[in-house]
Amino acid sequence: MDPPAQTPPWVCPRYILCVVSKPNGPKWRGTTECVQLEPLFFFCRKAFTVCNGRGMAGATFMRFAARTVLSAPACKAVKIRGYHRQYLTIFRSNTSTINGGRTAFLLTLPVLSYLGVEAYRTVQSATVVHALEKAEEAVEQADYLYSCGETEKLYQLLLQYKDSDDAEFLWRLARASRDLSLLAHIAADEKKRLTFEAFEFAKKALEKNEACFAAHKWYAVCLSDIGDYEGVKVKIGNSYIIKEHLQRAIELNPKDATSIHILGYWCFAFAELAWYQRKVAAMIFASPPTATYEEALAFFLKAEEVDPNFYSKNLLMLGKSYMSLKDQGNAVLWLRKARDYPPHTEEDKEVHKEALDLLKKLSA
Repeated sequence: MDPPAQTPPWVCPRYILCVVSKPNGPKWRGTTECVQLEPLFFFCRKAFTVCNGRGMAGATFMRFAARTVLSAPACKAVKIRGYHRQYLTIFRSNTSTINGGRTAFLLTLPVLSYLGVEAYRTVQSATVVHALEKAEEAVEQADYLYSCGETEKLYQLLLQYKDSDDAEFLWRLARASRDLSLLAHIAADEKKRLTFEAFEFAKKALEKNEACFAAHKWYAVCLSDIGDYEGVKVKIGNSYIIKEHLQRAIELNPKDATSIHILGYWCFAFAELAWYQRKVAAMIFASPPTATYEEALAFFLKAEEVDPNFYSKNLLMLGKSYMSLKDQGNAVLWLRKARDYPPHTEEDKEVHKEALDLLKKLSA
């Protein structure tokens, strides 16, 4: 049987296509069966081209186009091992003269056609796109729940992705585990478990993507948290590592106000270290970490400059830094802002209470 005249240039007439209908999707293989090539075949090729990279809509259109082609008169069907196989073939007859030109034979190559490869790639691409879209939706939902302060719902959502290799899921899960551990109704044992769990998720996120600024940030935060259970020596020793990861997070994303705030908090914590704690640190380490209130204030102000009014705790720490520097006017200004910050989370409520107490102290 001869192929149609004026075969388009994108068709390689040597190749043969076989479509296998299975519950888990299409599979492509070679066959030596030859049938008439229908014009609809060319339409389907264009459909594949148009739909390539169009996600679920493209995948749905492709399935329609494939079924249309397979319903054509030129389509053959066979049953092999319980699967319904339908196929179209493209071929070219290559004649060779043997014994004086009296013998000719048909040569076909049972390999993937260009169309078959394109279709396979398109189906594969559609699957990847669908998975990416699903992941993006989950991240968007997680960020929405976080913005609403729905800590427990957020934790349950992200826990489904605990075995993920995506740092974007893992650092969010670390943050959710930590936030859950801070809720007032969480028992002490559960709080400890969640604290160490948060650290493990942050650690895994960092392993999966060293260039993720949020992974560095939450690794630093969670490492600081577990120091509360491991003693002063470990906590002080970890402080060097914490500072390095915070600096790396800021380097990767200078516009992340939270990382800048946490580094300011790190400076404030060492600036207000009691004299006896300094002596203990000096006995353990040759050169223990040091910082000043001025350094802490500079980071808090920078964070506020990057993202004004982003965090109630930053407003509170600005007030406390000015208090430590004996600047009562600015201290009152920022403490009032912390007091008036709309409380969305448990931490916001604690900030509100502490700001009120400090304002009373200043006015006494």
